[in-house]
Amino acid sequence: MGYRVAVVGATGNVGREMLAILAEREFPMDEVAAVASSRSTGSEVELGDTGKMLKCKNLEHFDFSGWDIALFACGSEATKTYAPKAAAAGCVVIDNSSLYRMDPDVPLIVPEVNPDAIDGYKKKNIIANPNCSTAQLVVALKPLHDAATIKRVVVSTYQSVSGAGKQGMDELFEQSRAIFVGDQVEPRKFTKQIAFNVIPHIDVFMDDGSTKEEWKMVVETKKILDPKVKVQATCVRVPVFVGHSEAVSIEFENEISATEAQDILREAPGIMLVDKREDGGYVTPVEAAGDSATYISRVREDSTVDNGLILWCVSDNLRKGAALNAVQIAELLGRRHLKKG
Repeated sequence: MGYRVAVVGATGNVGREMLAILAEREFPMDEVAAVASSRSTGSEVELGDTGKMLKCKNLEHFDFSGWDIALFACGSEATKTYAPKAAAAGCVVIDNSSLYRMDPDVPLIVPEVNPDAIDGYKKKNIIANPNCSTAQLVVALKPLHDAATIKRVVVSTYQSVSGAGKQGMDELFEQSRAIFVGDQVEPRKFTKQIAFNVIPHIDVFMDDGSTKEEWKMVVETKKILDPKVKVQATCVRVPVFVGHSEAVSIEFENEISATEAQDILREAPGIMLVDKREDGGYVTPVEAAGDSATYISRVREDSTVDNGLILWCVSDNLRKGAALNAVQIAELLGRRHLKKG
């Protein structure tokens, strides 16, 4: 016996990826519904590579009663209205927006890192999916934290335009084409030209000068990994279509060598270590796109602090940073609580 699963926001980048990953991982489903806004009602989306087409249902009129799990990928405003309705109808919500991440009654889950926290989902019948840049970071940090106890993390991100949705991807494509043919470039989605440029600004600015994206990485890492870890982040948008990269500096309480860290990471769940000290012996977003792993490269010791390491971390932000992590949460929920399939 399988689950009845609704994917809310099924026509967006992440929603489509959720449907693809449900099919790819053969998630046990008796029924799956593609749910979207009224403007997408009646349009069709494919269930991964199965060839099965799903006709989109209208979120405004969708009855969540009798559905087991709803994967939400529709943004905070729609989530604020419809996630509590789904939860109240007995459907467990796994939400990809930022709305519930810091709610103390909602578990924020990365299955490789804090699976036990999922047991708290019954307080609101809602589980939060972390920010895309946070998800890959904590997957990389967890096994090292277990081994040597992390004191401080300084991370600089290189985040792809797909993190800003289809509009972001379209803008990079259109601006690149315009530059090649000599047309004028007009930023619309981003604050400045993104083609052949980098923008040190993601989300809105906070009072302390950081951006909300940077704040998310700090508070979410603490909630998922360990509240005692100090985190500082600088988040940058780069002209890459898919795949977030991160340069991570880590300070530990206990001694750990680069070789020891490589051995630990090589065996850690969700991680693929590709770390050859030669030309091309590392992973870039192009290689990570379409893959489920969090790739780690360039592990080395930091001579500027005691017990310090530096590493390079790359992952497909639409997968591990969003859709894959949501499906993994659903799998974890099934194993521990729902007991079907």
